[in-house]
Amino acid sequence: MNRATALRPDFLWGASTSPHQVEGNNLNSDWWRMEHQSQGHLELSGDACDGYHRYPQDMRLLAEAGLNAYRFGIEWARVEPEPGEFSRAELNHYRRMIETARDLSLEPVVTLHHFSSPRWFTDEGGWTSPQAVDRFTRYVVQVCDVLGDVSWVCTINEPNILALMTGMANAVADGADLNLGAGRRMPAPGTEIGEALVNVHRAAAAVVRERTSAKVGWTVAQQALVPVPGGEDLYDRLRWAWEGLYHQGAEGDDWLGVQSYTSQTVDEKGIVPAPESPDNTLTGWAYRPDALGIALRQAWADTGGRVPLLVTENGIATADDARRIAYTGEALRHLHAAVADGVDVRGYLHWSALDNFEWGHWAPTFGLIAVDRRTFVRTPKPSLAWLGSVARRRGLLEEETRQ
Repeated sequence: MNRATALRPDFLWGASTSPHQVEGNNLNSDWWRMEHQSQGHLELSGDACDGYHRYPQDMRLLAEAGLNAYRFGIEWARVEPEPGEFSRAELNHYRRMIETARDLSLEPVVTLHHFSSPRWFTDEGGWTSPQAVDRFTRYVVQVCDVLGDVSWVCTINEPNILALMTGMANAVADGADLNLGAGRRMPAPGTEIGEALVNVHRAAAAVVRERTSAKVGWTVAQQALVPVPGGEDLYDRLRWAWEGLYHQGAEGDDWLGVQSYTSQTVDEKGIVPAPESPDNTLTGWAYRPDALGIALRQAWADTGGRVPLLVTENGIATADDARRIAYTGEALRHLHAAVADGVDVRGYLHWSALDNFEWGHWAPTFGLIAVDRRTFVRTPKPSLAWLGSVARRRGLLEEETRQ
């Protein structure tokens, strides 16, 4: 048996989480406040997966399965609960997470911001505030003290989605009625907010480079958009607003994170919502494992083939784990094909390690590991063992790429 197109010998195989979604009791964050002010529109994160205390077990399960990397985040709202007030205890906590990963031979991929911010930062204007660069880099300086030998650092997770959420929150605050029910077309992220985030990213990346030896980048939520006849002009504009701006912002970075779940078409009116189908996932997205190949090729083209790529999220919301294995296997086939065509891919990190809090909802289950929300007992799914076996043999076998 032969492996498919050979991946790098140092290829990262792992899974991802974010702090607010797994840690629990992130009391000082804007997301915690928003959940409690939503009047029931959002479910509460609460204890989440109690990952703040149980991270050693979670990492051990990944390592024992055969994975060699784990992406996790540092929660800004814990580290700096009030402006300029830094918690040494929290910084030490995240240092222990890094050391635990290293002890288990897991390469830590550390994210410095994953959607949630301190309440005070949001209250003073957040990413659109003139102080945003100063506020974020001040936090990054403190975090660099505990990064130590971390080799992979992500400044901001999915800035395009962050720009979209910021714009929508601002519009609602101004009295707009944003009805995004089934069949409605999602607005594009505002480029003004996106440009502000690019400036923040570049400033933060400079701090990381100055104070550590880590490779630094950020991650983009790839939409894997495809135009249909009549939608080509709008496609170009939407691709810039959704991805091109952020790919340009990655110029000079050590890596770019590709995050991919599904694909949609663009017609003369915009992005076409996924039609209702029994094949749709628990998030309502179309079942499109081929989206990963589209996303990798688009990111590689947008960056002129100058920035190595790392798949930092890819997965499916489903209660059927056999379907998760099928989806991931097909996605990896497209990853192998992209590598065969010359795309420089440095790793694959599945979303998610755990069934977790999906930003206001508990129903969508993306995890390789199930979590009992009452007892917090972890139960590895067959998909974890399957992905671990792929990692142990360093990729798919040639015959698997033909299935």
